[in-house]
Amino acid sequence: MKQSNCFREFAKYSSLNILGMLGLSCYILADTYFVSKGLGTNGLAALNLAIPIYSFIHGSGLMIGMGAGTKYSIQKNKGDTNSTNGIFTNAIYFTSFFACLFIVIAIFFSDALVRYLGADKNVYSMTKTYLQVILLFAPVFLLNNVLLCLVRNDGAPQLSMIAMIFGSLSNILLDYIFIFPCKMGIFGAAFATGMAPIISMLILTPHFFRKKNNFHFSMCSIDGRLLGGIFSSGVPSLITEMSSGIVMIVFNGIILSLQGNIGVAAYGVIANLSLVVIAVYTGIAQGIQPIVSSNFGSGNLKNVRHILKYALTTMLIISGLIYVGVFWGAYPIASIFNSEQNEVLQAIAIQGLRLYFIACPFVGFNVIISIYFTSTEYARPAHIISLMRGFVVIIPIAFALASIAGMRGVWCAFPTTEIVVMMTGVVFYLISKNNKKKVVI
Repeated sequence: MKQSNCFREFAKYSSLNILGMLGLSCYILADTYFVSKGLGTNGLAALNLAIPIYSFIHGSGLMIGMGAGTKYSIQKNKGDTNSTNGIFTNAIYFTSFFACLFIVIAIFFSDALVRYLGADKNVYSMTKTYLQVILLFAPVFLLNNVLLCLVRNDGAPQLSMIAMIFGSLSNILLDYIFIFPCKMGIFGAAFATGMAPIISMLILTPHFFRKKNNFHFSMCSIDGRLLGGIFSSGVPSLITEMSSGIVMIVFNGIILSLQGNIGVAAYGVIANLSLVVIAVYTGIAQGIQPIVSSNFGSGNLKNVRHILKYALTTMLIISGLIYVGVFWGAYPIASIFNSEQNEVLQAIAIQGLRLYFIACPFVGFNVIISIYFTSTEYARPAHIISLMRGFVVIIPIAFALASIAGMRGVWCAFPTTEIVVMMTGVVFYLISKNNKKKVVI
């Protein structure tokens, strides 16, 4: 693949995936908006307490989808088409396991989970309702993510994007219908979100009847080694999404002690907007995954290097535009979700937006470099980067800065963490660049 063709492929896959991931992330943003309008501050607080669980579900689906997609693309471009059905079938087995796990949690452990998340008597009922419905819809969330990734890697990124966007649009429409005309409250918001992946998968259905489709379900046994490979390649995507959930749980706990439910509601605005921003970076990363994996599989390392440079350059431009928009638009952004015109919520949200989103370029680098490493079957650095973002660095920094500077410290914890992790990623990048045994740059 020539460099010019390489850029066209990058532009095609990344633009389609950015649009698709924006659509996918709007599942929760639509809930945030309509819940804030229909149920006020307590509804917004309940939603924000329950949302981390969605991050775990979404991350599990992405882990399987990205892991299977990476394996599928590499094997296909090596000419090993016999293994593609096995990859897809084992991905479905893996999906079934996680689906059962989330359903068991919904049925038997939702009360304990809601209490652990910090819901008080004012928001307990709404938090539990949203949580249970989302968990019961986990099978369709998981399967949708797997199919989106495999269809994208099977040469149909346009169809994958259309499915994500129309799924999101249906969620927005159903959110409005269920919350306002039908007066279904927070159950309506969760139910609308659960319907969206079903609509997305219906749009993907024609791909399975096309001659160009290179994967089908087959009656094969579970392959432990293959599942391990899918897990290894996909776990950075899981940890990236889980980190969002864990950050939200930790921040919710700290903010509850500092500002109560109003503070959590304000954080809900920031956290859910950040999911949209991270979705842009995930879109770039998922966009480069098929073309990086295919070039890596065919031994074209020069194009692999060019694709990474295109991705990072695009990320920096987008990050600058996002931060300028958030900084100058902090007041109207907060007002959109502040239906009760609560002055305390407004002030907390404005300060948070301007400090929290300093992290934009650093988050973008960390997301892209993680997927880049896994796309070239060099997963260990991606695992370390993802673990640092989700567990090792963010939690102690959040508690330390909150104890020193209160809410301002809470907001600064996220960009501080991402800067530390980015420096680690750069070190791995430089090591791999000079290590001829590793194919990565």
